[in-house]
Amino acid sequence: MNESQAGQLFIVATPIGNLADFSARAIEVLKSVDVIAAEDTRHSKYLLQHYAIQTSTISLHEHNEQQRSDALCQRLLAGESVALISDAGTPLISDPGYRLVTTVRDAGIRVTPVPGCCALITALSASGLASDRFSFEGFLPAKSSARKQVMESLKSDARTLIFYESPRRLLAALEDAVLIFGEQRQACLARELTKLHETIETRALVDLIDWVKADDNQQRGECVLLIEGSQNEATADEQEVSRLLKILLTELPVKKAAAMVANITGGSKNEAYQLALKLQQKN
Repeated sequence: MNESQAGQLFIVATPIGNLADFSARAIEVLKSVDVIAAEDTRHSKYLLQHYAIQTSTISLHEHNEQQRSDALCQRLLAGESVALISDAGTPLISDPGYRLVTTVRDAGIRVTPVPGCCALITALSASGLASDRFSFEGFLPAKSSARKQVMESLKSDARTLIFYESPRRLLAALEDAVLIFGEQRQACLARELTKLHETIETRALVDLIDWVKADDNQQRGECVLLIEGSQNEATADEQEVSRLLKILLTELPVKKAAAMVANITGGSKNEAYQLALKLQQKN
């Protein structure tokens, strides 16, 4: 097969739950390469055994990626073929692999994607939220203050927002989302996608919280949280004023921060002052 020529790095998507979602091409590639770089070799062995893939594996995770990248690049330069897989889904999407791909491409080696499952796209497709424009924001911060700061920076974004979230922090994240986005902003919880207990529920944020609280099972498993984009998108100037105020308010009093921002942007000092008061109250 052309895809398994020597000296190629294959980025291979794996199932996110249902093993039947694995493509024939992905299986063929994994059987034909010289080595498979896996995020967790112990986790991946069950998938490989299921499809009788006997290719040797080597670990590549966030703690050893730079070292492994250099070693794998040398193997590729020597003519070997390598496949990269994550525990589930498409590698590099909130998973290791960026350093490896960058290192390999910088060395002039071909990188070939073998597409397949991706939790964020799977969730978006069934959520009922707008899919023409969206922004994937990865995992939200663990601490509430940092989480709210991230959400605040996205409050006026008109795109559908997509996050990965730990089930242990799901309820806290939803409560913060209500504070920032408002009770009636539509949101979707997509949990345990393609698995036996898959749930995809879209409601107003305030109702989604009640729904999650009423069933402890909704706080288990892998979660994707999608939040409807703003219907009143802030202009670029308004976003810049907000961004500058957030920076200056960490060091300056409200009045002085507002005056400086108005001077920098050429906007209204009073409007900057009112926004600064709101930002200060939220913090």
